Amino acid sequence: MKKKLIIIGGPTGVGKTNISISLAKKIDGEIISADSMQVYKYMDIGSDKAGEKERKEIPHHLLDVVSPMESFTVTNYKGLAEKKIKEIHEKGKIPILVGGTGLYIDSIIKNLSFASSKRDLNFRKELEALAESKGNTYVHNMLKKVDPKAAESIHPNNLKRVIRALEVYKTTGKAFSSFKDDVKYNDSYDIYYYYLNRDRNELYRDINARVEEMIKGGLLEEVKSLKDMGLTKDHISMMGIGYKEVLSYLEEEIDKEEMLYLIKKNSRNYAKRQLTWFRREEIAKELSKDLLSDSDIIDKIVEDIS
Repeated sequence: MKKKLIIIGGPTGVGKTNISISLAKKIDGEIISADSMQVYKYMDIGSDKAGEKERKEIPHHLLDVVSPMESFTVTNYKGLAEKKIKEIHEKGKIPILVGGTGLYIDSIIKNLSFASSKRDLNFRKELEALAESKGNTYVHNMLKKVDPKAAESIHPNNLKRVIRALEVYKTTGKAFSSFKDDVKYNDSYDIYYYYLNRDRNELYRDINARVEEMIKGGLLEEVKSLKDMGLTKDHISMMGIGYKEVLSYLEEEIDKEEMLYLIKKNSRNYAKRQLTWFRREEIAKELSKDLLSDSDIIDKIVEDIS
């Protein structure tokens, strides 16, 4: 008999944390983060990690697992998450995968075959040299020509991922983005996949308010500490929303007003992209917070898995 795996996705600021903790208490579950920023140590405020109180109430996994100086790939995430899922199942509990990084979730529930495609180190070095001499945008434009869909979803400054997408195209002859359409679901688990949504205007209002709270809560001090550790805008970890804008402010490239504007704007745009991702997921069920209370949502999930 396949063991249960619950997934709760959704855009930033929609309230995934509170619902997942309440659900975990009700079904004797443990939470595994599916957030590409929360894996980094020392990056707490900008990534909106669960606090000490929440972590004491319910075990949270895959928070603070790597230094922000290091790179962390989807393949790294997949290996750690699958190990945690197995450990939670062995304890007789139910793992709840919670987060807004759709690719992390896909790495667990789908066969993302590009992860094991052939490597071409010489080609990688060529692309790295091109980026060094002509800039990241030049290499990103190369990706646009062969895989515009992937180029749209990968930021030009995320050079490692741009290069990986070009490498996949070169070694397989297929677009990096096409693998998402070709994948098969992992039949190792009995998957219950949900994503939360709510009225867009209210969501955007709460995102703006949350940004203000992060600033009050010490985001500038957090980024200054990371900067003092030697982190720069070239590190993948510092490309996260909130971190890159504050870093630009600390380096006097923008003023505080523009910093706030950009964090809010980029957070809203990210929420929009997240919703697009989850809506395209054929097995994910939408749970609207406009129609259902948090307790209704929890009861719905409990009923489904019973």
